[in-house]
Amino acid sequence: MSTSNRKVMRVAFQGEPGAFSEAAAIQLLGNAITTVPRATFEAAFTAIAEGAADALLAPVENSLAGSVVRVFDLLKESRLAIVAETILPIEMQLIAVPGASLADIQSVASHPMALAQCERFFAAHPQWKRVPAEDTAGSVREALARGDKSCAAIAGRRAAEYYHGVILAEGIQDNAENFTRFVLLFPEKEAAAWISPDARKVSLAMRLAHRPGALLASLEPFARHGVNLLKIESRPIHGRPWEYQFFIDVEASDVAQLDQALNEIRSATSELRVLGRYLAASR
Repeated sequence: MSTSNRKVMRVAFQGEPGAFSEAAAIQLLGNAITTVPRATFEAAFTAIAEGAADALLAPVENSLAGSVVRVFDLLKESRLAIVAETILPIEMQLIAVPGASLADIQSVASHPMALAQCERFFAAHPQWKRVPAEDTAGSVREALARGDKSCAAIAGRRAAEYYHGVILAEGIQDNAENFTRFVLLFPEKEAAAWISPDARKVSLAMRLAHRPGALLASLEPFARHGVNLLKIESRPIHGRPWEYQFFIDVEASDVAQLDQALNEIRSATSELRVLGRYLAASR
């Protein structure tokens, strides 16, 4: 995706500078963007309406931890649409102040999920204290601000570069097959300008009619029209106990068949919203 002939795009993300989300935004859009860090997902989702950003890059799924459920809830509540996706390898690095060595380290800070994904590395260094932090990149910022050679942090390579830390150990995550899928969001009224004519992947949110066989009826048109069901996940509908919203990703080889399937599905659901149509990312 190119940003040529446009003003410098401002892209909001949740986290601090150097976060994996920021790295994903640059991977998708290149360096010719301005990234806008926001403290929470809620703040990230309001950045466009507040005039602080033009677009939003948000994580929706990790290959090990599953879906980022808060993002799905906020996406459904918003009037934003998915126009692109990117998949970022999540590679953990041990980062410390310049001049530090592994022998100096006594404590390691990071987000609890990042700490948990490096169990084998910690097993080789049982004397190190683990320190939970709000954010991976933020843990690097704090460790380097202390200037203490005994304090290290775990984050991505971009955090080490941004805060001018040194990487003492690379790729320390337990599982090499650790990837996060991110989506790029624009206001719905602007999304059409960013959709490629070759886009075959679609994300949907739907609510079922209250009748037997409603789920089967809503999915059967996909199979009949040759549309591949990639993912289906349910989320509770807030304020309506025991009723569920379904989030679905599908991919088709033919746009006309996809449109036919969606038209048929509308009659089998009480609500169907297309969250975005975009090119599928490759790892």
